Amino acid sequence: MISCFFFSDLHGKIDRYQKLFHSIEAEKPQAVFLGGDLLPSGLKSLTSEFESNEAFINEVLITGFLNLKNILGPAYPRVFLILGNDDGKAEENVFIEAQERGIWEYIHNKRTSFKSHNIYGYSYVPPTPFLLKDWERYDVSRYVDPGCVPPEEGYRSVPEKKDDIVYSSIKEDLNKLVAEDDLSNALFLFHTPPYKTNLDRAALDGKMIEHVPLDVHVGSIAVQRFLESNKPLISLHGHVHESARITGSWMDKIGSTYLFSAAHDGPELALVRFDLDTPEVHSRELV
Repeated sequence: MISCFFFSDLHGKIDRYQKLFHSIEAEKPQAVFLGGDLLPSGLKSLTSEFESNEAFINEVLITGFLNLKNILGPAYPRVFLILGNDDGKAEENVFIEAQERGIWEYIHNKRTSFKSHNIYGYSYVPPTPFLLKDWERYDVSRYVDPGCVPPEEGYRSVPEKKDDIVYSSIKEDLNKLVAEDDLSNALFLFHTPPYKTNLDRAALDGKMIEHVPLDVHVGSIAVQRFLESNKPLISLHGHVHESARITGSWMDKIGSTYLFSAAHDGPELALVRFDLDTPEVHSRELV
């Protein structure tokens, strides 16, 4: 048995991080996965007690995980994390540098291994209506849903060449990430959920833009097709907070692949537990 915890979309809520640290200390999982949208963002960042997101990372995340590592010693878990579309890319280097302290592994667009499993991370989401575009990519083509803002528009905390934005896609990124790897025993840590699943259902019922009805499913077609074709063991997701409430399920399957979401639209922390070797053993608790 390989006991794992999965959290996502904490959005800088200190009480959620306190619960996260307490849960890890109490249960001592072997691995912890953080699926993005970790920092205060938007208007919330203006009312934060911290001077900047970098200060939040240092004072809450780094200090919290260092304390946990000191308490747990050899029982400290492997911690894998990515950022999400609400996390500015300007803070990416802080997460990368913190790896030197042995508290987590930043795995966006990377492969690593844990036990007998390959672990992959990927942060980008398809175009959204939001203006921060650091972690947005075209999905399978340069089509943008009504009401959404193209990735080359909006705001970026780290500049990127327009051609690199316009001619990049989630589909191409994933193909490059895995190359010819055997994915049958792999775990993927995504921020976006796959399209048309229990995990990507947004509260867009009856809404229209210029008389065009909006698609209530906002996940990635590229991720959906990738999972269908490659059949990894487990795929972890966040991003769409209300989906579990609307669909009544925080998990789904694509073929033999287990899909879990830790996004949640209530005040609680959603803690997803699963066994990496036996993914049919899984649960979610709102803490």
